[in-house]
Amino acid sequence: MEYLWWVAVFFTGAAVGSFLNVCICRMPVGESVVYPPSHCPFCQQRLGFYDLVPVLSYVLLKGKCRYCGCRISRQYPVVEFVASLLFILVAAKHGFTLDALRAIVLVSVVIPAAAIDLKYKIIPDKLNLAGFVLGLPLVFESRDVFFSSVTGFLAGGGLLFLIAVVSRGGMGGGDVKLAAVLGLLLGWKQLLVALFLAFAMGGIAGLAMIVFKVARLKEPVPFGPYLALGAVSAALLGDKAVSWYAWFLRV
Repeated sequence: MEYLWWVAVFFTGAAVGSFLNVCICRMPVGESVVYPPSHCPFCQQRLGFYDLVPVLSYVLLKGKCRYCGCRISRQYPVVEFVASLLFILVAAKHGFTLDALRAIVLVSVVIPAAAIDLKYKIIPDKLNLAGFVLGLPLVFESRDVFFSSVTGFLAGGGLLFLIAVVSRGGMGGGDVKLAAVLGLLLGWKQLLVALFLAFAMGGIAGLAMIVFKVARLKEPVPFGPYLALGAVSAALLGDKAVSWYAWFLRV
């Protein structure tokens, strides 16, 4: 019966991903994520439950609205599938624990943060606030977790705020707040891993875009996606990176 557990995790992730799509579409334009109910953005027809089955409905409808025939963005199945995959990886890594719950909150924040930042070059305050509110109760698991999470929160927000000040706007306020939330969820050790990976990937990608003339030297590049990639990598592999670094220092 173990496979049923993984099927349940997959569809739970897909269901969360479906809600994250709502956040991605509505938060940047100031709309409620609760009301009105899900509807076609073209014909405004309210969608039934059979239109909203994650991933499956998109496939069965061949990527088109059942009512008006307009093409549905590939964003919807992609976000749902990515959320499902990450939920499975989190479950495989942490099992049914508070660590898993922290990682799930993190995943649920960074997916819409990355997507919104790519499209609108902002990270909504409401999204960061949701991550903070959902993550805060989880820091009281133990004294060590509390200390690590609070230190991570202050370090994440503080480091990126300092960069924002020194670079005179080179780092956005949404990035600063997201880094603080990531520190709360990851703890300070894994936060350092996440930031290192985010800056490394962002630097490499930025250089590549300049070389291939996709972006200009002083053109702002969304940093949210790199924070998201760094945070997810740290949540899944950060403990190994910290252990390796500690071993390296002893050698």
